[in-house]
Amino acid sequence: MRPPASTLLSANLSLLPQSLVTHADIDYGLAQIKGELCLVVAAPRGCPALAAFSGDRAELGERLLLIAPRNASNATALREQLPWLRPRLLGLQTSAGLGDRLGLATPGHVRAMQKAGNGIAPIFAQQSMRENARTGRTPQQVLDDATWGIFQENWQSSYGADADHLKTTEDIDFCLHAGYTFFTIDPGEYVDSRAETAPISELRGLAAALPRELQPQTTGLLYTTLRIEHLTLTFDEHTLLKTIVKYGRAVKHVADMAHHLSRQSGARPYELEVSVDETEQPTSHAEHAYIASELKRLGVAWISLAPRYLGSFEKGVDYIGDVSGFEADTAGHAAIARYFGPYKLSLHSGSDKFSIYPAVVSQTRGLVHLKTAGTSYLEALRTIAALDTDLFQEIYTFARQRYEADRVSYHVSAELARAPLPGQVEDWPALLDQFDARQILHVTFGSVLTARADDGKPTFSERLMALLRSNAEPYA
Repeated sequence: MRPPASTLLSANLSLLPQSLVTHADIDYGLAQIKGELCLVVAAPRGCPALAAFSGDRAELGERLLLIAPRNASNATALREQLPWLRPRLLGLQTSAGLGDRLGLATPGHVRAMQKAGNGIAPIFAQQSMRENARTGRTPQQVLDDATWGIFQENWQSSYGADADHLKTTEDIDFCLHAGYTFFTIDPGEYVDSRAETAPISELRGLAAALPRELQPQTTGLLYTTLRIEHLTLTFDEHTLLKTIVKYGRAVKHVADMAHHLSRQSGARPYELEVSVDETEQPTSHAEHAYIASELKRLGVAWISLAPRYLGSFEKGVDYIGDVSGFEADTAGHAAIARYFGPYKLSLHSGSDKFSIYPAVVSQTRGLVHLKTAGTSYLEALRTIAALDTDLFQEIYTFARQRYEADRVSYHVSAELARAPLPGQVEDWPALLDQFDARQILHVTFGSVLTARADDGKPTFSERLMALLRSNAEPYA
């Protein structure tokens, strides 16, 4: 038997040792060639698998050597040849989504998961359509970038790919075609916040205007009481009307999106998450139970659900609120998830929420999914601050200018007046630990990555990406 990757090791190449793998008598790896990280493959002559790759070919002993760019078609071919590179379903495992706004963070994410051990199933490809629009990337690019990072670090365990915060059937189709396995439906635009303060007379009128399939009498909940572990949930007329008015159209939108996904996916398996976290008011236990009951009645199957929890889940910082109150509220949501599922509770904007992680894991008994997105971008900026202070100062100055406009669609409380002025900063990497500056940098990522000078050239992105690529180890 040939030693693993022996042909590539015999070649005069600057290989990344951790990337080397042999599968079906073909050697695969990555190598630095003329300043670029390239795919290298050594296969027997006449091997049909090589035909799927585009690149330069040369003889290497009794084999053929392929040197190929890391492009979309070669990422697709690599996923076809190495089955562990294809995203898979994660089921009810404790899981974490690791968003990557630059396409360079997956090697670091893989190393973090390797260090954590086997207790958490990762989603390495995760980005919302909003984030894609702000960064100028596509779902396919997000999945391909994750593929190259997974391959580089030789991760061969399962991982998922999350098409996050989908709002339209077109979003679903786009991500399904790209190869995603996990679909997060965001019906936030259909949540009616008038229900929070409307008197019962108004609630009756608003409910009557809903489609027949959403009317109170069709739910089977009117004047019922659900006893779920320590909870007693009574659906009197006011409770049910308020809940239906607030979430009825949102539930219908989720069901319509789920049925579209089912039709379009055919026999291909997938997982569905329901996200109702982007609302002003927390999701009550009765509202959660209504959502779950109605989704089941409408024929929807889902693996996780993100309610709007008590307290404040701001971007890039720890949980703001009463941790004991959060734990008590989450205990109720977890009981409901066990009763109607089981399914996982999902924690959105979950990065940096260290104070509540123990409570979430305890109350859900491990049935939890954590979503993070912006932390890897902030750590990229920390790397830049350490390597090129002038560039980071430019980015921070620009971010301050963009903050008031960019904060609108995010839940943040940072104030420019509380963030240090550029001239006041003495330790630039430490600026990432200051509450207000951290949030300012967090939510302005899209503006930073797409900013252009008057001549049309990128203001920051080319320098930022080049610096990170040439310093991959410090970033990872």
